[in-house]
Amino acid sequence: MTAHSHDPQWGRGGVLPVLLAPQAPTPMPRLSRSVPPVLCAILIVYAGSAHALGPPTPASALEIVIKWAPLLLGGFAFNILISLLAMALGTLAGFGLGLLLISEQVLARRAAWSVMQFFRNAPWLVLLFFAMFLIPFRITVMGVTIPLPDWVKAVIGFALPVMANVAEILRGAVASIPSTQWEAAESLALSRRQTVWLVILPQCFKRMLPSWMNLYALITMATVQASIVGVSEMLTITAQVHAAEGGRTDLFAPLYGFALLCFFLYCYPIDYMTARLERRFNVR
Repeated sequence: MTAHSHDPQWGRGGVLPVLLAPQAPTPMPRLSRSVPPVLCAILIVYAGSAHALGPPTPASALEIVIKWAPLLLGGFAFNILISLLAMALGTLAGFGLGLLLISEQVLARRAAWSVMQFFRNAPWLVLLFFAMFLIPFRITVMGVTIPLPDWVKAVIGFALPVMANVAEILRGAVASIPSTQWEAAESLALSRRQTVWLVILPQCFKRMLPSWMNLYALITMATVQASIVGVSEMLTITAQVHAAEGGRTDLFAPLYGFALLCFFLYCYPIDYMTARLERRFNVR
């Protein structure tokens, strides 16, 4: 037995074991360079589809007002139409009532004064309700049936206070004419009718105009009351638009603020011109 036969470094049978070189770890599979862009594209498409399928973002208040602005302005134009017709009808009736107020006939003057006081001091909304429920839906004249829609009744309802106020404006303008004008007309041998039509009324025009314009501005602002009796004017359409947008609380102020802005931009120039005419004509 050799001396190195008992060396622990020797294996059984005297054969020296062979040490193998350490093997390299198995390489991980590498991703292609085109895979990350493809994954990003998939994620973007998925995120976009998820956003599209999700609940839509509510439109802003400004977008809602712009979208419905043509319809709202159409309702505002209808308000202006009602005010113009009511002012025209009330002015004609009020002019005749005012002439009765300055009549020499005592009975005619007292009757006109009673009518003027009644309609001048009655609430406009109450007169509007009376016009809506007392005026028939249609009338027949010589076999011809004429329908009377709600907006026509609203025109008549607003014309009643206009009539009373125009009559008072005319009476006040005639009373403001100096008595020397009546005396000068009498010295020219003019009749009372000639004096009124040729001397007094021409001088009343500039005295009546500022008050008449102020009355028109008041009637224009009062036409929104027609929405209470079912007339589809701007305020009614505004409420319908608000309901169509789901009744969002954040739309209440912008929608009704738009209606307020329309009336302000229309009525403020009238008030401004009224003040200028008062200064120009020196109306007291």
